[in-house]
Amino acid sequence: MTEAKEVLGVLCSGRGTDLQSIIDAIGRGEVHAKLALVLTDKPDAYALKRAENAGIPAACVNRKEYDDRESFERELVRRLQAAGVTLVVLAGFMRILTPYFVRQFPHRIMNIHPALLPSFPGAHAHRDVLAYGVKVSGCTVHFVDEGTDSGPIILQAAVPVLEGDTEETLSARVLEQEHKIYPQAIELYCEHRLNIDGRHVHILPKKD
Repeated sequence: MTEAKEVLGVLCSGRGTDLQSIIDAIGRGEVHAKLALVLTDKPDAYALKRAENAGIPAACVNRKEYDDRESFERELVRRLQAAGVTLVVLAGFMRILTPYFVRQFPHRIMNIHPALLPSFPGAHAHRDVLAYGVKVSGCTVHFVDEGTDSGPIILQAAVPVLEGDTEETLSARVLEQEHKIYPQAIELYCEHRLNIDGRHVHILPKKD
């Protein structure tokens, strides 16, 4: 069995379905990493319950209890570093991270976005996709940089946009793909197979 050398810290704001897909993939031996810490910014986030059920340390760092974004992010960073986190995974974390946070983990923060970037960035991707009338949507795993949904792309998966789709039906179809490609991207990172070259992420062959 491959030893887990990477240590994951997952940031969530809500249900934590992407978190669950990562927990499950680690459990199946498909992702060789230790999930050391789950942090949420909301005390009622169901992600906390998912972490508890899996025996993973978890806590809420409630943004409302901090005077400003800097002090909030400094507490997130403190907890992640104390847990020895080597890769920060954003799983439905509904806050834009400042350059301060990004610089603490250069090329070591991943996010998944529910659209095919660079199209439809931001918090309302499904709404924007349907309003624009495109025929194909999907999801994107990317490294986080100091912009909004603008970092180098790791993996993408496409789904059709069907006649009569609502945000809910499209979201459900995209979510199925999110749960597949996010663990895959994390495992590629764990295998040291992701080479960042400017805007391009090259996936290196697997070593024997």
